[in-house]
Amino acid sequence: MRNYSVWILLLCCLFAKPLIAQKAPLQEMRGAWIASVNNIDWPSTPNRSPEQQRAEFIQLLEELKAMGMNAVFVQIRPAGDALYPSALAPWSKFLSGKQGVAPQPYYDPLAFMIKAAHERRMEFHAWLNPYRATTDLDTSSLASTHPLRALSPERRQQWFFQYGNKYYFNPANPLVVRYLDQVVKEVVSKYDVDGIHFDDYFYPYPEQGAVLPDQELFANNPKGFSNIHDWRRDQVNTLIQTIHQTIRNTKPWVRFGISPFGVWRNASKDPKGSATNASFSSYDDLYADVLLWLQKNWIDYVAPQLYWSIGFPAADYHALTTWWSQNTYGKQLYIGHGAHKIGNGSQYKDNNWNNKEQTNRQIALNRQTPGVHGSIFFSIKALRNNTLGVQDSLRKSLFKTPALIPALHLTHPTTPVTPQFCRVKTERDSVRLSWSACEVLSPDEMPYYFGIYRFKGEKAGDFNNPENLLALTPYAFPEEQWKWADRNLQEGASYTYSIVAYNRYHQASASSEPISIKKTNKGVRRKRPFWGYRFRG
Repeated sequence: MRNYSVWILLLCCLFAKPLIAQKAPLQEMRGAWIASVNNIDWPSTPNRSPEQQRAEFIQLLEELKAMGMNAVFVQIRPAGDALYPSALAPWSKFLSGKQGVAPQPYYDPLAFMIKAAHERRMEFHAWLNPYRATTDLDTSSLASTHPLRALSPERRQQWFFQYGNKYYFNPANPLVVRYLDQVVKEVVSKYDVDGIHFDDYFYPYPEQGAVLPDQELFANNPKGFSNIHDWRRDQVNTLIQTIHQTIRNTKPWVRFGISPFGVWRNASKDPKGSATNASFSSYDDLYADVLLWLQKNWIDYVAPQLYWSIGFPAADYHALTTWWSQNTYGKQLYIGHGAHKIGNGSQYKDNNWNNKEQTNRQIALNRQTPGVHGSIFFSIKALRNNTLGVQDSLRKSLFKTPALIPALHLTHPTTPVTPQFCRVKTERDSVRLSWSACEVLSPDEMPYYFGIYRFKGEKAGDFNNPENLLALTPYAFPEEQWKWADRNLQEGASYTYSIVAYNRYHQASASSEPISIKKTNKGVRRKRPFWGYRFRG
């Protein structure tokens, strides 16, 4: 297998397209994972006051927004707990320092974070870890409402098992499936999230000398399976299918996505697998059959954690990006980037991460690969610290122009109403635009946000060129604020403007009738509009 992998890498180097700088696409997921477990990203420490927590999160969003990000994936359930008031789980110790203790003075962190993200036109995906119940074996520090303490001893034995230095919810217990489904339904029902997101932790990663304590359960109820591995995968499949249906029944525009370990299976075990030699695989070791979930339409997108470099022998980023792009069954593919490895080549025994061009090359490869719709980065520490200039690359080059969230396979039969300009106010050095949606016949036609397009010259041009996308409004933009001022005008130049509305599914309306202006040495004046160009995305 090792020699086979080497030949694959040599062929990739010889015949792959050169990874040159490319113009950014108009639609592209640009996300970042924000981890709360062990206070990795937010809050920075568990003893921050609510005011400090809010200030930290706002600062974090502002920095990510400046880098061109349009989505955050925030860990709201690190380990059987919650960063929001829940009837099903105690407050997380990563907020207050002690599990079960609410923020004082009280506020709802999740409601605050969603609102802050939407005000900056960033999607908010609620990242939950379903099965991890604790981060250690100290059950005495758990809140009395944590199921590991609240249930009777007999129920605890049925609901949980110990593996290594943690406790886990038992995937084989139908009551656990029902409980976790209720956890997700509570979040989707109460909060305006854009997505529900699970990462790579299903059954725990194998540990030397540790054995999963479920052999007796399998023997007592094999459910028709002849081996325990298929039986375990079936437990996880049941959870994924159940949660998918709950989300659809509750809020159909909320997307369900998985960020699995980057290798589904090695080709040495399965001819459908990738040309890799990874130590683990999501299918064989974590019992997560992600390809089945994609094929069955149980998830809406997949974001594999490809935390390896281009050219890494055991798991080459190039080979894996190609493999995943060919195995999504029509769903969207976002690539998970290992930003935590940037500048840490020696720590990870891969000097490619010491090359400042590694991230640039990965993004270029994404944009050259059909079926790849964007990126998600972990951890944001490297981005915020500008390690090897990665933040500079994002801000000044890779994500310089704004990007729309890609419209998924989820669609609504009703597209947003076409907006129309209702006032154009010209001033000495600027133009103020306001618009309306006068023909809304149902709530389904109401726009969720708008794109303001500006073209050079006296007519509308290419709506698919991101350089023509002047700005995007916040989500749930209040109707009384449907206006925009453009002050960046060059003397002697003519500009044409048009507005496009978008709904919760990121479907576009037809474009508004365009209006044109020209800036002269005497000020800005409106020109007769060019009628006849309509756009529908």
